Order: sequence, then structure tokens, then C-alpha cells
Amino acid sequence: MGLDDALIFTRVVECHSFTLAAQGLGMQKSTVSRRIALLEERLGVRLLNRTTRKLRLTEVGQAYYERCRQIMLDFAEAEQAVMQLQQAPSGLLRITAPIEFGQLFLGRVLGAFMRQYPQIDAEVELTSRHVDPVEEGVDIAILVGAPQDSTLIARRLFQTARRLCASPDYLKRHGTPRQVSELAGHRAILLPNDSPRHWPLLDAQIACRRVLTSNNITFAREAALAGAGIASLPVMISEEAIRDGRLIELLPGARMPIGEVYAVYPSRRFQAMKVKTFLDFLMQAMPVEEGRLLEPSAAGLLISVP
Repeated sequence: MGLDDALIFTRVVECHSFTLAAQGLGMQKSTVSRRIALLEERLGVRLLNRTTRKLRLTEVGQAYYERCRQIMLDFAEAEQAVMQLQQAPSGLLRITAPIEFGQLFLGRVLGAFMRQYPQIDAEVELTSRHVDPVEEGVDIAILVGAPQDSTLIARRLFQTARRLCASPDYLKRHGTPRQVSELAGHRAILLPNDSPRHWPLLDAQIACRRVLTSNNITFAREAALAGAGIASLPVMISEEAIRDGRLIELLPGARMPIGEVYAVYPSRRFQAMKVKTFLDFLMQAMPVEEGRLLEPSAAGLLISVP
């Protein structure tokens, strides 16, 4: 059954007139009449008995009309439900994010968001793997680095600036480098994309002694706090330790790699209100300074909830 034909037939029955139905549908009367005739021919039944003055449903036409009318009501209800979803955030919001970002920021931001919008439910996976939001049915994937898939929409959230840090105990035992060249031979705590032989610097190639590589930046920080070596840590997890003296920032003028974190989602067209509203909420809640995400306890993560 063609939905258009069902709509035309329903309008004709409810208007009791081909002429009025055609006017309401913005069609020619002859077109409406032809479509009903083709519908009857396809079904192999007569739906309407026509006279010059009135239309009368046949028995099978009455049964067909009742089914078509229910379909039209269901269709209208579906449209209304979709429009309501676009008017206020509701439904299930599926998010994936890097582990540390989720632990430090996403939990409290999402919690405040759900308090403000109680019709939102959420599923969150914290993971270090790369997630394809289309393939995995995710509404928002928070990723380090811009996605290569041009069909995805990527919204940059912040930069992940890094700096060299070591504990006072390590520096007491191994000496404090005062210039970049003095990093040579120091014990290095590295992240997976770093070179195993050189410090992650943009302007110089200085040899290091790799003693530890970890795919978890919190783990790398804890190793640095324990005196294992010098770590290249993002601001977002080192700010507080530097402020209270548990870590010392080294060579603040040295240029370190800057990563970028993106919120990635399948499409901007007909974007669900829950996705748009949460991304705006997230951007406003993040303690970002000059594009860098600061540690929440150092910058203050302020979330206002009505």
C-alpha cells in the first residue's frame, strides 16, 4: 500500500468529496480521482460507490478506511513524537570518552546535565580505543585527534598541552635540567606515541633513557610522583600536583606536542536535541584557558544547575 494513496483515500472519505479533498491536498480533482481509481484497480476491489451527489463506502471500503485512518493517526503521532524530541532533550544518550577525561570531567558534567534534563538516560564507555560512532551506534565519541572519516562531524573541545614534570625526590637524586640539552640521558616516562629514544620536543632532538611507557596518563603521573623519572604530562592531570609542590615543572619554555580533543558524531543534519544540548552544556562547563583544559581542582569546574 502506498502511503500517499492511503492519505488521498482517507481525505476523500472524510471530506465526502473529491473536490474538497483535492483542495485540501493541493491537487487537481482529476488527479485525486485517477489515484483512487488506480488504487481500486491495484487492490482489485471497489472502495467507493460514486454518484453525482454523494460518495458511499462499500463494505470492503469501510474496512480499508478504518485501517488507513489508523495508519494516518499513527503517522501523525510519530511526527509529533519526533518534534517533541527536538524541543527538549530526552531519550538515551550514548557516549564514549578517554578514561581520564571521563573520570575527571565527564562524570560530573553529565551528572549535572541529567539533573537539569531528567528525561535523559545515558550509557557511557570509558576507553582508550578508537571508536567509530556510526559503526557502534554511539551518539557522541570524544576522541584525541581529529577523525579521518570525512563523513563524521567533529567539534573541537580543547587542546591537551603537555609539560615536563618530575618529583622533587627525583631531581634531588638525578639533578635538575636547566636547559633542553641537559635532558640528555635523564630517565623518561613516555606515552605510546612518543619516540622511545628521544624526548617529545618540537624544537630539538634530545636522547632520553626510556624507563617506562604507559597508555594511561594518570599511571604515568603516579610513576613520576613516585620518582621513577621525568614525565611529559597533560596540564589536565598535572596542574594540582605542580601547584602543591609534589611535581616540579621543568623547562617551561620548551615546546611540547599539543594534542586536540574532539567530540565526534555522525551528522549535523536533523541532529537530535539531546546531542546538541549536551555538547553546548559540555563546552560551557569545561575549565578551558586559552584552549587548554585545566585540571578541575586547579581551575574550578563550575556547573550551575537551576
